[in-house]
Amino acid sequence: MKKTIVFLAVAAFLINFAGCAFLGVGHGDIAAGVIKGTFVGIAESKKAAEALTPENEYYLGRAVAANIAGNYKIFRNATLQSYVNKICQTIVINSPRPDIYNGYHVGILDTTEINAFATPGGHIFLSRGLIDSTKNEDELAAVIAHEIGHIQLQHALTSIRNARYVNAILSGAAAGFGEALGGGALSELANIMSESVNEMVTTLVSKGFSKNQEYQADAAAVSLLAASGYNPSGLLEMLEELKKTQGNDKTAGFGKTHPTPEQRIAAAKKVVAKYTVEDTSSYRTRRYGAATR
Repeated sequence: MKKTIVFLAVAAFLINFAGCAFLGVGHGDIAAGVIKGTFVGIAESKKAAEALTPENEYYLGRAVAANIAGNYKIFRNATLQSYVNKICQTIVINSPRPDIYNGYHVGILDTTEINAFATPGGHIFLSRGLIDSTKNEDELAAVIAHEIGHIQLQHALTSIRNARYVNAILSGAAAGFGEALGGGALSELANIMSESVNEMVTTLVSKGFSKNQEYQADAAAVSLLAASGYNPSGLLEMLEELKKTQGNDKTAGFGKTHPTPEQRIAAAKKVVAKYTVEDTSSYRTRRYGAATR
């Protein structure tokens, strides 16, 4: 049963249209989504208290993703774009949550900064610098699996203080959009949505998740890699590479928003030890080289 998604109109206004190409929509599609989202499910608004719907999660994540895409140039390389998305799909199809609203999508940021982001609803960004720092597909898959872990564990949603985002959906739906349009409720709703998106962008780009959330995402990545036939040690290899390139630098990239590589390596080793997977990485060497050269 569909649940209310009345916040879509506000969320769509927050979208930076520079990100539309990555998000896979045009301006007309966004407008259609706004119209549909504004009125679907109003009569069933009481059900919204149960949880955020997949639609809620997706549209909030799309607004956050568009904000990030608007602050970075998107790297245009069809071969590499297809390659990282195929890796992503291989992982998610073997994950506990393979089906989400509108699927998972990976975009590449044209920056030498070593970083990656994941927003609710399946949007993943990898920087060109991070991809260049990998040595094989298993390491690249480890990064993608880590970001998928954040999405499936819904870490970004917890960055919204006091569940104001959920309360905004409920209050807007309970009032009825007609009444909201006639008073000051819509303006207040827009402010709450804007603040929620900003909080999430700040968490992803500046503050980062908690150490515990990063360790959880690493543990999830190890499990996802093993389930997909990748070597779970790919995560350890990637962390060792980050240790070489970034050390304990906390001013940029992964170092700015993550625990130190040493801390993550120590925690991840305990999880990796639980899995035994045949090393088939040699079969992936040619396609990795063809896509990343």
